[in-house]
Amino acid sequence: MITISSAEFQRHFGRYQDEALTQPVAITRNGRERVVMLSVGEYRRLTRRAREALPVGALSEAELEAIARTEMAPHHRPLDREINR
Repeated sequence: MITISSAEFQRHFGRYQDEALTQPVAITRNGRERVVMLSVGEYRRLTRRAREALPVGALSEAELEAIARTEMAPHHRPLDREINR
C-alpha cells in the first residue's frame, strides 16, 4: 500500500488513480490516514465477501464448538426477554 498526503494526491490525481489499480493508496491528512483508494475490482471482492454466508455444514467441529461456548455480554442480557416472549 502506498501512503501519500492529500496535497500530493491532489497534485497527481491521475498517477495515484492508476496506482490504485494495482495496490491500495492511503491518503493522509495532517499525518494521519483518512481514506484509502482502491480499484473497483478489489472493492467488489471485499464487499462480496462481506455478504458471504456459509451453511452450518461448512463449519468444522472446532468452529461449531467455539460458537457453542460463546456467551453474550452481560449488558445484553435484557435482550433475552425480547427473544423469549
